Amino acid sequence: MEIIGRSDKVDFPELHLENLEVKVDTGAYTSSIHCHDIKEIIIDEVKHLSFKVLDPEYSKYHNNTITVSNYKSKMIKSSFGDVEERYVIKTFVILFNKEYPIELSLSNRSEMRFPVLIGRKFLNKKFMVDTSVKNQSFLSKQP
Repeated sequence: MEIIGRSDKVDFPELHLENLEVKVDTGAYTSSIHCHDIKEIIIDEVKHLSFKVLDPEYSKYHNNTITVSNYKSKMIKSSFGDVEERYVIKTFVILFNKEYPIELSLSNRSEMRFPVLIGRKFLNKKFMVDTSVKNQSFLSKQP
């Protein structure tokens, strides 16, 4: 297992995001990403989900609308203990130069320091967390 720190910078190739800051949180079950303008749309008689990742305040914001057909709706407990319905997408994340599948719930994280939260469902049996370090994956891809 790789050792991951309390935070890192990762890539989400399908979302066109590189070196995006993430918080590693073993207290959270699911992983989530900050999104807005989330809505279901119909394309060729098939339901799709469209959304924008991040906000203009983030340096990585690109104002692109992402559209996916592989998604679901799920009840998720927030960090405040409230249960809310969120959309969950399947995508890929690159950590330690390896691509992993990940489920991300789309949520409003505008009040949070990190736009992405990596939860224990993703970390399980892949990574050990060392809270005394950070950016271990990001440092491993530097020349």
